[in-house]
Amino acid sequence: MPTTLPLDVCIRQQPYPPGLDRLRAMKNVRVTCVDVGPDEECPWHLPSDIEQSVQVILSCYLPANFKSAKNLRLIQIPSAGYSQLGGHNLPAHNVRACNAAGVFDPPIAEWNISMMINLARDIRGMIRNQESGIWDRPAKFQREIAGSVVGFWGYGGLARETTRLCKSMGMTVHVLARSGVKSREATYVVPGRGDPEGKLPDKVFSPAEKDAFLNSLDFLVIAMPLTGQTQGLIGEAELRALPRHAFLLNPARGPIVQEQALLRALREGWIAGAALDTHYYYPMPADHPLWRFPNVIMTPHISGSTATQTYDQRVWDIFLINMQRFADGEPLLNELTAKQLNEA
Repeated sequence: MPTTLPLDVCIRQQPYPPGLDRLRAMKNVRVTCVDVGPDEECPWHLPSDIEQSVQVILSCYLPANFKSAKNLRLIQIPSAGYSQLGGHNLPAHNVRACNAAGVFDPPIAEWNISMMINLARDIRGMIRNQESGIWDRPAKFQREIAGSVVGFWGYGGLARETTRLCKSMGMTVHVLARSGVKSREATYVVPGRGDPEGKLPDKVFSPAEKDAFLNSLDFLVIAMPLTGQTQGLIGEAELRALPRHAFLLNPARGPIVQEQALLRALREGWIAGAALDTHYYYPMPADHPLWRFPNVIMTPHISGSTATQTYDQRVWDIFLINMQRFADGEPLLNELTAKQLNEA
């Protein structure tokens, strides 16, 4: 059913004039902007003059007074993760929520490819040699990733875009997915990217085939969200099931992999190395042992970043599409289910 007009919208997002201009050009839309300030995590409040009328919010965080916003029906967050919405019981307040899944898929996919090349060719080892003035040309510095088997545990947006790049580079793609690989509807995809129809993997494994999936890999990429069911999902048994020459990449969430099991795997050589962009602590303590492994690449959660040059345009693309769909009573992109919100 179409939404009652005029539509009151509150924006608490860093300025992006092209998007704001398009929003203001929409018919029967009233826009109020709230300054984000230096820290978007700081508590904020809806202005009193729109508190009762606001229907849509673009913000990473709910306002502290959202329960008094009786007409609020939709919050669009500019992040793929949505744990900040947990504990607010949004479905009970008749508030729908959409995330920014898809915005970060291209940069995360590029991170995945770069980490595979860096790990396969031991770029860290070459840089250490460079800093010491050592001329050394072993085979490990010359390995190609073409012909390798990469496995994605989960097949959401970041896995689909990485798969597209992997296939173009001559890699074989295996996927472990709880419900198989399907086409994706009502999900934001950057035009021309990803695998929206789910046709690119060479082989798809079910959870019952987990060991066969892990045994087959040269690279394992964690590509699932962090939930109560996935926290600690990958432990000693899973890491031991990987070939000793395999590398682990985690651009998803650190705690999906058990911390102590990962440390043992690296110390005892169950796996060949790892690239980690998501972590167990924020920031990672300077004395944490993961910093010191010569075969581990640590990046500070920047694989998919709000600082990329495409972030604002893509977030506003999702938001404006959803604004029109919301006004017309059509299905929204990236809408989170009640189950997802209640488990966040």
